[in-house]
Amino acid sequence: MKYEFPAGFWWGSAASGPQTEGTVAGDGKGDSIWDHWYKQNPELFFNQVGPEDTSYVYNRYKEDIALMKKTGHTTYRTSIQWSRLIPDGIGAVNPEAVAFYNSYIDELLANNIEPFMNLYHFDMPLSLQQKGGWESKEVVDAYADYARICFELFGDRVKKWFTHNEPIVPVEGGYLYQFHYPSVVDMKKAVQVAYHETLASAKAIKIYHEMNFDGQIGIILNLTPSYPRNENDPEDVKAAHLADAFFNRSFLDPAIKGTFPEDLVSLLKELDYLPEYTPSELELIKHNTIDILGINYYQPRRIMKKESKERLSDKPMPDDYFDNYIWPERKMNPYRGWEIYEKGIYDCLINVRDNYGNRPCFISENGMGVEGEERYINADGRIDDDYRIEFVQNHLKYVHQALQEGCNVKGYHMWTCMDNWSWTNAYKNRYGFIAVNLAEEGKRTIKKSGYWFKEVSDNNGFDA
Repeated sequence: MKYEFPAGFWWGSAASGPQTEGTVAGDGKGDSIWDHWYKQNPELFFNQVGPEDTSYVYNRYKEDIALMKKTGHTTYRTSIQWSRLIPDGIGAVNPEAVAFYNSYIDELLANNIEPFMNLYHFDMPLSLQQKGGWESKEVVDAYADYARICFELFGDRVKKWFTHNEPIVPVEGGYLYQFHYPSVVDMKKAVQVAYHETLASAKAIKIYHEMNFDGQIGIILNLTPSYPRNENDPEDVKAAHLADAFFNRSFLDPAIKGTFPEDLVSLLKELDYLPEYTPSELELIKHNTIDILGINYYQPRRIMKKESKERLSDKPMPDDYFDNYIWPERKMNPYRGWEIYEKGIYDCLINVRDNYGNRPCFISENGMGVEGEERYINADGRIDDDYRIEFVQNHLKYVHQALQEGCNVKGYHMWTCMDNWSWTNAYKNRYGFIAVNLAEEGKRTIKKSGYWFKEVSDNNGFDA
């Protein structure tokens, strides 16, 4: 069967500044929370590889963009590092960063690759974290100023902007489950952080629209569909719906509808965990919704009613209201510990079509991390990652089905272009179309999947 995609469909990949750029002497970059955490606790990072040693894009972006061209990219999403552009988070702009991002953007455009630019990818400047990070309204205002500066500097050429990547992750990682800095467990603070991220996003959207650019601005959310164990059990269904409120609708609703989910608000009110807010802020959120939605999809969430007695904290947590369960028919990526469920990407798109006004969207991340890919190097020195080709192809089949059924989906970005640093996992799992060999000064080699993706992009589809 031939899977054909609409003319102008976006083919590409996604990455971020903190995971790719690295640190170079004289670059003027300030510390982010990741630089700080690594200096404090390097043992938490796989093989003690820190954010200074990412894939060296700061010096190698021209080489990398040439490889993007060879792997069929027509679009590419990355992020500006707040701590690179404005080292203290507020105040003076770093001229070295301006020169770097200008050249990076220009080189992409010269190669007919449209840059999609994200403003925040988990990388709070340390100086602002010391003021409370996303717990602080002062930081929300600093972010709005940072966004305005980015639009002023780069908005003449960048036509696709995103306020946050996966804003639920700083909430989960930093304030619930301890896999991001500041690594505390406090649901009340988590709620305030989530609210402030939403407020910051709305402020940036308002600024962008008031500046009258001819582009679009949106947000990138990792959507994990919540499937009840038993669809005929009202308690399982209720638990799944509440999990969806915590982890999906908490950001999806305000981003598109301008309001927060009523069931989540009711629960937080019961707990006395509503965030500090003002009526004028709620009005600002209501009237500054996104132009376009990026959907990151990796795995589903399988939910059943709360049956276990185990609690993660002596204070309230989302997990007090549901349990996770293992679907007997699941297939797994054993390296990342995630279920592979291709239909989930279709269900995300149908949900946006049916419940969110069919807002224009695209798959902004989808990928498969594998440890020890050197096992698959062939005689020519290329990694034959047929498992990645199968993974992407099977997800694209469901994207195609969603398109056939009227979903307003504009493109597909895989995570990621080339193997990159992944927070505390560092380089444990590799995700790229292009291999990066750290032992050989970051040597790049296109994998089999990269050549396959070029054919898909050139043909605007594939046979399967």
